[in-house]
Amino acid sequence: MILETKRLILRKLKDTDAERMFLMDSDPEVMKYIGVPVLTDIRESENIITMIQKQYEENGVGRLAVVEKESGLMIGWSGLKWLTQEVNGYKNVLELGYRFLPESWGKGYAVESVIGSLDYGFNELNAEVIYAYAHSEHGVSNHILRKLGFEKTSEFEEPDGICFWYELKREKYK
Repeated sequence: MILETKRLILRKLKDTDAERMFLMDSDPEVMKYIGVPVLTDIRESENIITMIQKQYEENGVGRLAVVEKESGLMIGWSGLKWLTQEVNGYKNVLELGYRFLPESWGKGYAVESVIGSLDYGFNELNAEVIYAYAHSEHGVSNHILRKLGFEKTSEFEEPDGICFWYELKREKYK
C-alpha cells in the first residue's frame, strides 16, 4: 500500500526506518504530549516497527512512513490503524494518528498526510467514521484535527492528562 500526495509518499514501515523512527521518538519535544517516555534504545524503535508490520498483516491497515519526495527522507509517520485495545470506550474502529520530526513541523505535512489517509479510509476502506484523539494541551494537533473537519465529541483522562476525542463522519468529509 502506497499513498501519494503532492509532496509526500506514505508507505508501509520497513525495518530500515528504525534509525529515523528512533530519531523522532527519542526527542522530548516530539514525545511531549504522547503519554509515553522518550525512547532510549534503537531496539525499541525496531520493536515498534515490527508491531506495526504485524498490524498490517492482522488488520489490513496501520501507520505509514511519511517520506518527503524532495529529500527522500522519512520525516514521520501518519495514517490509520485499527484500534484493537479500547481507548475512551472505543474498540475495533479506525483511528487516525501522526507524528513528525521537528524539522518538518510547520510545513503542512501533517495536514497533507492526513488528507491522503482520510481519502484512503473513506474511499478505499469505505469507513463511515474515523476517530482521532489528541492531548488537550497539544494546540497544534487539536487545530489540525478541527481544520480537517473532526468534531470533538468527548474528553477522557490518560495518565499524562486530559485528551480530546474526535470523530469525522463520511458525510462531513469534504
